[in-house]
Amino acid sequence: MKTLRGVGVSAGVAVGPAHVIFPGHIKVTRTRIPPGEIEAEVERLSRAIREVSGEIRALQEKLPENLGEVRAILEAQRFLVEDPSLFSEASGIIRQGFNAEWALLKVLRRYEKIFSELPDEYFRERFRDLEGIVEMIVASLRGDSRLSAPERAVIVARDLSPADTVNLKPENTLAFVTEAGSRTSHTAIVARSLGIPAVVAAKGVLEEVSPGDLVAVDGTTGEIFVNPAEEVIREFEDRSRRFRKLKARLHQVAHLPAVTRDGRRIALRANLDLPEEIPYAREYGAEGIGLLRTEYLYVSRRELPPEDLLYETYRRVVEAMAPHPVTIRTLDLGGDKFASVLDLPEEINPALGLRAIRLCLREESLFRTQLRAILRASAHGRVKIMFPMISGVTEFLRARNLVERIKQELAAEGLSFDPEVPVGAMIEVPSAVAVADLLAREADFFSIGTNDLIQYTLAIDRGNQEVAELYEPLHPAVLRFIRTTVEAAHRAGIPVAMCGEMAGELLYVPVLVGMGLDELSMNPQSLPEVKLFIRELSFERCREVTNRLLLLTCQDEVREALAEAFGKLLSRFTRSLWFE
Repeated sequence: MKTLRGVGVSAGVAVGPAHVIFPGHIKVTRTRIPPGEIEAEVERLSRAIREVSGEIRALQEKLPENLGEVRAILEAQRFLVEDPSLFSEASGIIRQGFNAEWALLKVLRRYEKIFSELPDEYFRERFRDLEGIVEMIVASLRGDSRLSAPERAVIVARDLSPADTVNLKPENTLAFVTEAGSRTSHTAIVARSLGIPAVVAAKGVLEEVSPGDLVAVDGTTGEIFVNPAEEVIREFEDRSRRFRKLKARLHQVAHLPAVTRDGRRIALRANLDLPEEIPYAREYGAEGIGLLRTEYLYVSRRELPPEDLLYETYRRVVEAMAPHPVTIRTLDLGGDKFASVLDLPEEINPALGLRAIRLCLREESLFRTQLRAILRASAHGRVKIMFPMISGVTEFLRARNLVERIKQELAAEGLSFDPEVPVGAMIEVPSAVAVADLLAREADFFSIGTNDLIQYTLAIDRGNQEVAELYEPLHPAVLRFIRTTVEAAHRAGIPVAMCGEMAGELLYVPVLVGMGLDELSMNPQSLPEVKLFIRELSFERCREVTNRLLLLTCQDEVREALAEAFGKLLSRFTRSLWFE
């Protein structure tokens, strides 16, 4: 028996024979094309692109109505296939005298270099989408048949495109295991939508698993057992039974309020990367969107997205989440995030450079287009505008004043919008905490972004393996900064939310409740567990413990005291979820 581990991205367990379907990277041969045959080769590429586009459209049409999320992902894939720049770049290489397969690979490798240098996982994952599309076109050029659905098997692959994932038929697929991918990859999203257990980023799985091997997969823990022992198979049968009960229970409570035993009500909202994740957020009981990231609309485009495209996208999200609010974070590009449409200079230390609100205030036309689209979308539901990486009052007022000027423009043009749309500041750098009392006079709400706040407070680069272990949410400085921000907001009479990863971790929830956070926003799958846990807590007890934690001198003491105060409850709570 061999044991592997990846990242569990779609909950559930399965045991079945492995079906290995893709052995590795795209492999093509470079062939010289005689001058007289070049245009025919270009037409061959064009025909293959049309075939793949038609294939994706056919998959969309046969999807059930309740899988709108998957249909939207396939629509995005079709958009990539039909993107004229892909054909233009590849046909340009063909006209230099090379075959279509080689031309596509050259284009793909150019993009791979660009994307591989991005530290942000979400943006790196978008390369996988393009790679999947190129694989499909190359297969079409070769006349290869698409993937067929094996009978009741665990699919093991390097990666799967959304079209391949759908094409494999859920009724025949016990689980997915891939070497590539992440929680935000489209394969993960499609797997969750189809209710198929999935583990991604399982390094070495293609070396360890052979076709026909018996494989046990846990999409919650990320565990993979190859040719498992009898006791492991029995354990997985038990896990499967417990998972079915847990899923039924979580769905029962998904739409209950998150209220402590002594009556403290906390709003739980979802962080979203893609509009396609909305059904998932609603299913898990999100009371709105606490953080809608908007960068994906700008990534790897050759032109800036027009106002109407942005408006339609935001409107779709706002209407889908009504009557709940949607907090739209304005562009957080620059630094470690990339947009091919912007000619950004290379920086020695991009995390401290021209990014987020700084970039938007520098590139005002870019910012204006987005703000106009957000304001127009506010006519269709409850919208909140949030500026990232605010470092002081002057910066916030410059952005807010621009919002007011755009309102006047829209009114003069006769376009509808919410004149009272709340405008808030994302608190994620120490200077914003230091002037939180001053910012609170100008902002309508705060949202604490703990990922960056911890990084900047402790001077820790999360992507640097040499210091990543020093990244500590329970560091006394971080806790004091959170408390300072909450107190400043409440003194000014404005709500304060948290949209960083801390909000979705059960260990930290008693501290955040005790701090007085009004709203927690997290990845959708964490919502039911956090909601159930809050319903087990007492606000007064959380506040009392948190006050004591704030007097401690180091993170080890904080962690120990937190475990002493809530460890038994947390252990009992998690056991009650997973065990009878």
